[in-house]
Amino acid sequence: MRESERAVRRKRHAAIRAEIAQEEAEAAESEAFEQAGALDVPLHLRITRQLDTELRQRAAIEHIPTSALVRRLLSQALRQSRIKDWTEHQIAAIARRVAREELHSV
Repeated sequence: MRESERAVRRKRHAAIRAEIAQEEAEAAESEAFEQAGALDVPLHLRITRQLDTELRQRAAIEHIPTSALVRRLLSQALRQSRIKDWTEHQIAAIARRVAREELHSV
């Protein structure tokens, strides 16, 4: 391989490394921003494999950790929800369903 080809290859590799470093820095910055607004309260829940796959794919597309994506989606859902418009019967039905699922998962 000629020296000029090596120089071109080194330059291309340096550009690739710089791009990867930039993406990693952006992901770390995003995670730090998300963590700054997050409490250190773990939340464990059961989801389907398909939902897990979809969340991981979307997080990869957005170049953010899956946990950061889930926090953002949950926050958005809560802001957009209209819980105050729900009836007591609807809330009780949801609570019963969650309790049944918890009992069956043990």
